[in-house]
Amino acid sequence: MMRALIVDDELHAREELASLLEETGAFEIVGKCANAVDAIQAIRAQRPDVLFLDIQMPAISGFELLSMLDDELEPDVVFVTAHDEHALRAFEERAIDFLLKPVGRERLAKTLERLRRAPAEFRNLAQFRAPLRRIPCLLNRAIKLVDVSDIEFARSSEAGVYLSTGTAELFTELTLKVLEARAGLVRCHKQYLVRMERIDEVHLEEGGATLRTLSGKAVPVSRRLLPGLRERLGI
Repeated sequence: MMRALIVDDELHAREELASLLEETGAFEIVGKCANAVDAIQAIRAQRPDVLFLDIQMPAISGFELLSMLDDELEPDVVFVTAHDEHALRAFEERAIDFLLKPVGRERLAKTLERLRRAPAEFRNLAQFRAPLRRIPCLLNRAIKLVDVSDIEFARSSEAGVYLSTGTAELFTELTLKVLEARAGLVRCHKQYLVRMERIDEVHLEEGGATLRTLSGKAVPVSRRLLPGLRERLGI
C-alpha cells in the first residue's frame, strides 16, 4: 500500500480525491494539506510515497513547493490541475502523471498503474525545481512571503531556521541546505548563510571573521569557510 499526501487549497477537492484514493485500496492517506507550508511539515513528518499536488494554489504554487523540499525528500509526484489537457503536454514526458479536475475513477486507475511501473527517470524532482524568489515565513498566525533580495542572512538553531531582513527575524520551515542551494545565500558558517550583496564590513579575527550587514547585524564566519568568502569578495 502506498502512503499518499494530498496538497490542494480547495477542501472539496482534497476530500473528493482522498475518497477516490481510498476506494482503490492501494493508498493510505497520511495527510491532507491546504497550503505549501503545511505540506512541507507533513512531508518531513510522514515521508509519503506519493504526493498528489495541486499546481495552482494561492501564494505558493505546486512547482514552488517542490523547490522548497530537501533532495532526500522526494516522493513520487502526481500533479492535479484544472488546466486544459493540451496545455500540459509539455510536462507529460517529465512527470509520473497529471490528473485533471474533476478526477474520475477510471483515470485514477491509470495513475495507479503508472505509479507502479514508473521508471527511475520520472522519479527525479530536480527537473521541477527552480531558484526561489520568495521564502514563506511564519508571522503570528499568518504566512509572510519574504523576497530573497530582502534577506541579509539565515541562521539555524535548536528552535529552527530564521531569516533576518535587517528589520525583522522570521521563522521558516525551509532548511539551510535548501536556502543555500536555491535562494542564492552563501555558506559562511555551519549555522549561518549570508547574502553577499548585504555585506557591509568584514572584521578579520583570530579563528575566523565577523561580517557586518547593511543593517549592522553581526554574522560569524568560520575559519574553514573564510578563504572562500574572501575570494568571493575579492579581498
